[in-house]
Parts: sequence; structure tokens; C-alpha cells
Amino acid sequence: MQQQDPVQNASRREFLTTSAAAAIGATALLGAAASAQPVDRAPRNNDPIPRAAKRAPLGRDEAIRMAVIGTGGMGTGHCHAFMNLAQQGHEKVEIVALCDVCEPRLEDARAACAEKQGITVDTYTRHEDLLKRNDIHGVLVAAPEHWHAPLSEAAIASGKDVYCEKPMTLRLQEAVRLYRVANANPDIILQVGTQMIMLPKYKAARDLIKEGAIGKPTFSQTSYCRNSLDGEWLYYGIDPEWAPGKNLDWKRWCGWLGDMPWDPEVYARWRRYRKTSTGIIGDLLVHVMTPLLYALDMGWPTRVVASGGHYVDTAMDNHDQVNLTIEFEDGHTMIVAGSTCNEVGLETMIRGHKANLYLNSRHCVLRPERLFVDDIDERTVECPDIGNDQDQLRLNWLRSIRTREPNASTVDLAMKCMVIVDLATRSMWEGQAFRFDPRSMEASRA
Repeated sequence: MQQQDPVQNASRREFLTTSAAAAIGATALLGAAASAQPVDRAPRNNDPIPRAAKRAPLGRDEAIRMAVIGTGGMGTGHCHAFMNLAQQGHEKVEIVALCDVCEPRLEDARAACAEKQGITVDTYTRHEDLLKRNDIHGVLVAAPEHWHAPLSEAAIASGKDVYCEKPMTLRLQEAVRLYRVANANPDIILQVGTQMIMLPKYKAARDLIKEGAIGKPTFSQTSYCRNSLDGEWLYYGIDPEWAPGKNLDWKRWCGWLGDMPWDPEVYARWRRYRKTSTGIIGDLLVHVMTPLLYALDMGWPTRVVASGGHYVDTAMDNHDQVNLTIEFEDGHTMIVAGSTCNEVGLETMIRGHKANLYLNSRHCVLRPERLFVDDIDERTVECPDIGNDQDQLRLNWLRSIRTREPNASTVDLAMKCMVIVDLATRSMWEGQAFRFDPRSMEASRA
């Protein structure tokens, strides 16, 4: 399938806008459109920002009613995880509605959720219809990357809290729009699915940096590397029963990307394609970059240069090896490596003028630089084993829905991460460094 330049295409296309009329416990939406736009359009950056009504905390015994949009591998996995958390007594949560453009996937997920929960689970092929409901507290967005921004904005506009899978958006301009929408609706929870933020060692590192224990943080490094026999993301199967026009709405799936010929490879394995995904950077590296951004707190990324290769999985459109160098406005450089053709990664660490932090284990280890060994003692901040970090992020979102307390994987962190994702993607494909201006929220060639 011939791919077009996603950056150039995205810059010419509009954003998809949808908004629903109902909000939880609300009588109206302020500034939200009353009807949905066609699926091949998106909100323009100068469109009015939707404002949802204020949300109230839920009662301790009230069940959180959630919906899942996107019932592929990730969405179905989330369904089972949330149901397991409920059955284990961690939270009182019910999955009451599902949405997908693929009816076979939708029915499989509905049957599984209904059987496991013992309740009726409603299904929709249009997210607009689902979001009109006023009995849903939260929406999990597990659709492909180009739908993250439109679906999240539509859910926020309808007054629902959102758990959006990573990356927050496909392109930078969508991220800027969603960032503004989220900040204009501070009472709505927007959680982005980067679960390593829950690991206590990053909070320990942040505290040590804040107290000056390592001096000026100058240089950090991290990676997400794994390997496969035949190629990455090929484990997503292709169902011969999928039939566009019969049981699958391919035009809606394509959305603002524009018309594309039906290709089951792209539909099932969209992470492999340049037009529909940022590949390793947006799908994998965001997991390790987000908690490091939190620990460092060095401001906005301002310059990114990246290189990538097709070394083993030459059939994949996206790269199977990437290397990023990122500079920050407060004076710091981060190096990030990603691979799907070799599993040996870099040691995760933060270098400071006086000491270094080692974060490869569960704990946070501080070791002084040779020049400062007489003034600084080596020490280990022991951190608890929290179990499944993704379950902890799910519970964090549910508790934020219930109590209205702030969530962990915030839109601010996701926005900074998206700057890196977008600039690195452009840099790899165009062979140039890119800059980001935090004042204008715009990127340019360096």
C-alpha cells in the first residue's frame, strides 16, 4: 500500500469534531456543538473550545459506569482487566457500553463482557450515539492513533472522563488542540495510558532532584527495546470474515486520514504503517519517556533530532530501530533508543553534576560523581512492588472519576511527550532536526 507523507497531509486536513448533547448530571454544555460533523472532518484549531458542565464526585457505593471505544486487541484487553479489578474488589466498576466500526469484534467483546459481568452491555458502531448517553461516567479510547484526539475531545465535550491510550494523538497539531480542550475543562479527567508513571522509583527520583541531591541534571537516557522472530505487531490476526460495507465501516475507520483502499493488513496492523502510526516512538517509547519527563521536570522539549532504520523488518513501513536526542528549555539533554529487532536496551539513568540516579531496578539508586564522594553518600531509595503498573493506572483513573482528585498520567506530560513524538517522527523521515516553541506551540525546522 502506497503511503503518503502524514505530516504534510495532516497539516492540510481539518480535525474531526463531534460533540454530544448530554453530560453526567448536567443540563447543558457550554460551547459544544449540538450535532456531529462528518467523520472525514476534524475540529479546526480556531473552532470554539467545548466546555462541559462541572462533575460531582460519586458516592462510595455507586458503580462507575464506563464505555470502551475500540474493541480490538488493546480495547478487549482493557475490558478484561477492568472486569478483573471489579471482581477482585478493587473498584466498583461496570462496562456498560462498547463501540467499534467492526461488528464481529464488537459482538465478541459484548458477549465476553456480558457473560463476565452478568449485565446487559449495549453496542454502537457510531461513537456519537454512545456519547449521547447521560449515564456513563468514563470512556476508554482504544481506537487507532488517528482517532485518539477526535474521540477524546468528543467524550470531554459530552462531560465524560477519558482514559486515552497512548500516544495521546497521532500528530502535534491534534495534541495542541486536545491540550487546549483539556485545560479548558479542568474538571474533566483525561488520563493517557502510559502506566510506568505509576512506578514509585520515578517519584523518588523527582524528589531527589528537587532537593538538589544530584546537582544540575544534565543528561538522561532510557530505552524500550524488544525483539521478534518475524516482525513487530504481526501478532494481530486478520479475520477473513471482515467485510467492508457488510460488517465493517472502513470509511469511518479511515476518518480524517481520507479515503484509502481496503487493506486488512493496515486495518489489523496499523502500527506498522507511517500514515496511521508513529511506530516505535508513539507506541513504545512514550512509556519510558513519560515517567522520565515527570522525574526531571525540565520544561518543554525544544529541539529534537532522530534517526531510524529498517534493518531487519524491511517489510515494515515504520522503522524497526530508532534513536532520539532531545533538548529541553531548562537545559537538559535526553537520549532515547527504541528497537523491535534487538532486546538489549540502555540503562535508564539521570546524570547530574554532583551525582547520578540509576533506575533500572525497582529502586532508585544515587551514586556520587568521583569529585563529590566526600560530600555525598551513595544511597538506595527502596521502592515497593506495586504489582501490575497498568492495573495501577486503571485504578488511578477510576479513583479520580470517583473522587475528582487529580490523575497521574496527565495531559501536561502527554503534551510534552507528543512534542517529542512528532518532532522525532518528522526528523527521521525528513533527515533534519526540529525545534518547538512553547509560546506559539508550533514546530519548525531547526
